[in-house]
Amino acid sequence: MIENNEKEKKDPSFSELGISPAILTVLGKMKFSIPTPIQREAIPTAILGQDLIGVAQTGTGKTLAFGIPMIQRLPGLHGRGLILLPTRELALQVEENLRQFGGAFGMKTVALIGGQAISNQIFALKRRPHIIVATPGRLIDHLKRHTVSLSDVKVLVLDEADMMFDMGFAPQIEEIMLSVPKFRQTMLFSATMPPAIVKLAAKHLKTPIHIEMAPSGTTAKLVDQEMYIVKKDDKFPQLEKILKKYLGSVLIFTRTKHGAANLTKNLNSIGQKAVEIHSNLSFGRRRLALADFKSKKSRIMVATDIAARGIDVTGIELVVNYNLPDNSEDYVHRIGRTGRAGLTGKAISFATPDQMKDIRSIERVINKTFTLTKFAEPEKATVFSSHSKSGRRVNFNRNNKPASRSGGFSRPASSFGAKPSHRFSGSGGSSSASKPTFGRPASRFGGSDGKPAFGGSSRPASRFSGSGGVSRYKSNSFSRGGARSSGFKSHSKSTGRRP
Repeated sequence: MIENNEKEKKDPSFSELGISPAILTVLGKMKFSIPTPIQREAIPTAILGQDLIGVAQTGTGKTLAFGIPMIQRLPGLHGRGLILLPTRELALQVEENLRQFGGAFGMKTVALIGGQAISNQIFALKRRPHIIVATPGRLIDHLKRHTVSLSDVKVLVLDEADMMFDMGFAPQIEEIMLSVPKFRQTMLFSATMPPAIVKLAAKHLKTPIHIEMAPSGTTAKLVDQEMYIVKKDDKFPQLEKILKKYLGSVLIFTRTKHGAANLTKNLNSIGQKAVEIHSNLSFGRRRLALADFKSKKSRIMVATDIAARGIDVTGIELVVNYNLPDNSEDYVHRIGRTGRAGLTGKAISFATPDQMKDIRSIERVINKTFTLTKFAEPEKATVFSSHSKSGRRVNFNRNNKPASRSGGFSRPASSFGAKPSHRFSGSGGSSSASKPTFGRPASRFGGSDGKPAFGGSSRPASRFSGSGGVSRYKSNSFSRGGARSSGFKSHSKSTGRRP
């Protein structure tokens, strides 16, 4: 009996959160009985009309955390609700959930997203929907067309706010903020809290209540994580072995759209039923692929990060990071696709031997240390490297220094013990400008070592004259009808004076 009382205190029901009886009845019909931690903390605060910031892992029920208070408060506020999300898929899923939930109370919803005919959206807006679910870009389109007004928005929600900033929506969000009333309730939900989100909250939220169910970047507790060190050429054979072991729904993440398309093709060629989802596909094809994956028609979905938070599918057994994400924080959102709704999940990531630095970066974000399964020996990160514009790796490792000098830089042998040359002469210290230069390659102005040369006829020809030298260039280019090259004057490069 004592254990039951403790359990009730630990897991309160929705009836203890200040929710109206009518909404509780609908929740019961939809088989929702026990709120998730973010719902338990956010709903009472939001029902009171306070601004709030909710930090919670992906897949913890944030939609109902802001959806229930919005549906309960809007009839009394005589206004509308606006929900901003980063991707089309996520916007559609939120709109579908709120339509099913709010339909019992006569709430009308509309999704304003790209990839759909804007004329249909304009028609839906004329029906005066109570809740607008939109992506920032398409909402800006409607504002410019004057097909929507945000002057009556009473409740504003920014969901997956960190992803919207990662995707470059900050200017659009600021523009939208100027179109909504200053007196409103604002709720911001995110899985991580980068500085840009903190700055946005300080600017647009009024003394918000900060609710953090887990530290920023925390992964789901029910997800078992593994990191495989594997060579690039061995990734696909290793993936084949994994797919034979895990027979449920599998979500695979790649770094590029091209990589997703190729991997999907290779998986289908070995008899697996796989679909792909990325931004190169039309919106219709993306919806079809997601529908096939949800219905188990296709067991495997290959996706890019752009679709990571737009995939709300329960029962995914395994998430595979075929490539590590470019942004370490995206790792949290990737593996958050499994282990949802109280179910256990598995996440396996592939890293090449030279990606130890990326692994350490992810470990810092999630505050955990991976147990590495090594199919190849990792490389020690002792070489500092960069990439030139041509794409070649430039090595700055001092261990590769020339043997001639301990500092790693060698001088030409002719520099030691030789008499310093005068800047106007060929090889000696004489200052005579008429002394010819012998045995040195001509610069592009005809002299040696980038200095202008005077006199002499034994020098190789420059690119501007017959036998080298600025003075010969002058006579050949103008008096003999040579091609004139603009941008170069007959001035000494070292003194700036005319020869």
